[in-house]
Amino acid sequence: MDPVPALQEPLKKVLGPATAKVMAEHLGLHTVGDLLHHYPRRYEERGQLTHLADLPMDEHVTVVAQVADARLHTFASAKAPRGKGQRLEVTITDGSGRLQLVFFGNGVHKPHKELLPGTRAMFAGKVSLFNRRLQLAHPAYELLRGDSEEAVETWAGALIPLYPATAKLESWKIGKAVQTVLPSAQEALDPLPGTLREGRGLLPLPEALLKIHRPHTKADVADARARLKWDEAFVLQVALARRRHAETQLPAVPRVPGPNGILAAFDDRLPFTLTEGQRKVTQEIFADLATAHPMHRLLQGEVGSGKTLVALRAMLAVVDAGGQAAMLAPTEVLAQQHHRSVTEMMGELAEGGMLGGAEHATKVVLLTGSMGTAARRQALLDLATGEAGIVIGTHALIEDKVQFHDLGLVVVDEQHRFGVEQRDALRGKAHSQGERRSPHLLVMTATPIPRTVAMTVFGDLETSVLDQLPAGRSPIASHVVPAADKPHFLARAWERVREEVASGHQAYVVCPRIGDEEDDPGKSGKKKPPQDEADKRPPLAVLDVADQLARGPLTGLKVEVLHGRMHPDDKDAVMRRFAAGETDVLVATTVIEVGVNVPNATAMVIMDADRFGVSQLHQLRGRVGRGSAPGLCLLVTEMPEASPARQRLGAVASTLDGFELSRIDLEQRREGDVLGQAQSGARSSLRVLAVIEDEEVIAEARQEAAAVVAADPELQHLPGLRTALDALLDEEREQYLEKG
Repeated sequence: MDPVPALQEPLKKVLGPATAKVMAEHLGLHTVGDLLHHYPRRYEERGQLTHLADLPMDEHVTVVAQVADARLHTFASAKAPRGKGQRLEVTITDGSGRLQLVFFGNGVHKPHKELLPGTRAMFAGKVSLFNRRLQLAHPAYELLRGDSEEAVETWAGALIPLYPATAKLESWKIGKAVQTVLPSAQEALDPLPGTLREGRGLLPLPEALLKIHRPHTKADVADARARLKWDEAFVLQVALARRRHAETQLPAVPRVPGPNGILAAFDDRLPFTLTEGQRKVTQEIFADLATAHPMHRLLQGEVGSGKTLVALRAMLAVVDAGGQAAMLAPTEVLAQQHHRSVTEMMGELAEGGMLGGAEHATKVVLLTGSMGTAARRQALLDLATGEAGIVIGTHALIEDKVQFHDLGLVVVDEQHRFGVEQRDALRGKAHSQGERRSPHLLVMTATPIPRTVAMTVFGDLETSVLDQLPAGRSPIASHVVPAADKPHFLARAWERVREEVASGHQAYVVCPRIGDEEDDPGKSGKKKPPQDEADKRPPLAVLDVADQLARGPLTGLKVEVLHGRMHPDDKDAVMRRFAAGETDVLVATTVIEVGVNVPNATAMVIMDADRFGVSQLHQLRGRVGRGSAPGLCLLVTEMPEASPARQRLGAVASTLDGFELSRIDLEQRREGDVLGQAQSGARSSLRVLAVIEDEEVIAEARQEAAAVVAADPELQHLPGLRTALDALLDEEREQYLEKG
């Protein structure tokens, strides 16, 4: 018997095909249960108006406001040359601010009749900036007359729920759809164990669903949210606890380095001593490597805190103990770079089997998708025979053809690009004396992650943090360059780049786009409405900017470009020339974001900096100031001073503390995006849980989950929880849990 037929009912059957199609395509909602879990983002109180003063730019908003005045203008245009074009401008207000609405062409007639001064309505649309004023172009609206039966019924509660909506489906239409399926909430299966729910005084699930969609008071909303937060935190933590439990059941080969092997020889070569932090983290890692269960550790470290050195020492410890270590990088450029820096750090210790190799030496091989056949064949052979103790590569390492002699440790650089499928594939390659044993796993990330996010996204990993920068690192000065308000600041930025080059240094210029895309918005033939053109130019592109700089402000300097669509050999050649100091200025996309290490590069200019996220800007900035000369990072933007984008850039300029920035980043993004779903476009499974604010809920849920899983790993006695887990771990979520 199917336990949740009502909630699994497809929306097509309940709402009709047209609405269901939009919900599936734009909101990822397919079943009645999905829609019931699509919670209001906030609530409007009848009689209390939204704050128009703090509307976010470029976002879809729903506001409740009153029409202050409406004017019809005529103008001449290509379509209406004799001054017959019509534009209706409506100003709405809510006491805190005013907002302009515009309607064009034939779209003016209905609003002209209906939106009379004094009328109250809900308006939905995308906020844009036109002539430095906020406006909504062609918003959808629903009059709040308060007399028609339907309006009274739909907005019957004192609180009007406003749903996360899309251009294709306004909040009030989603509200009506929810009204239709709400009776099914009675059949929702409760995932929380009864004892836990009663012990914490939480509402039953059907009641919580009812109260979140149709609250009568603010207390209803608070109770419902408290309960639904627990659901999310608990189910997620049970999933992670089960994975941790499964991992502890796996066998692994303990790897303990000998007293005078390659690790000792390497340490003797080091020209500096390890920082306190590096020593502490190394102890944690070595303790894990010595156990008979696989290590699963996340190594977080600020850009430049020496993570690579810590990882390399762990790899050498495993080689000492007779195993092999593999390091996985997200891109070929990075794999080549890691290979270069590891062989440089190891010197003759990396020349195993060669003349001039040291006595404890091993081979360090590179394996990437674009290698020539002969080089690739040799690398595969070295891995299979165990000749190569260390291999560095891209995901090409995971292919079936790659066989290891005895894989003991996998180091993954930048976890957010590496999923569970890949982890499992590598695990399958670890054979030891004919048995399958899991390799130890060390994940490195330079994106600082607040504790709760680590508990949520990387909840199946133990965490180590490197928070000291090695001695000799220079401070980086960061400044926002407001190109639109103060064009002379931009001119000064290019002068600063010339000054850095004149004193023997190099610079990066980063742009959001490459510039040879087919999908260039200007070429698509679609004319945008006139009011959009000023605000929405395409992001600046590497190829155009490099060209303009070489001909203009940076004439006479050696300028080269680097982007993801270049042939790997060309990329490597460009990077080599830059690293060797033959190129003055490298104009690049974010391919340089992780791991690129050129100590002589001291300046970075980030164009259209508002188009990058906070942690991305922090990552990019970490590429300068890696030597003894101070670094300079200039964030160029055309956004107006009051915009949230400018505040974000101001925050980045004001602190070099990545943990502080990651907090700001999370507070500014909507919580669901914390788990990286913003990039993939799939729906986030965090709907009411705010990773930063709900630190306590997450920590408590983690404890409860661990206890539940320890007592009943298969969840035999909790069918509701099993169902919720299956829903969470369907494919899309499985990926989200992994890729973080």
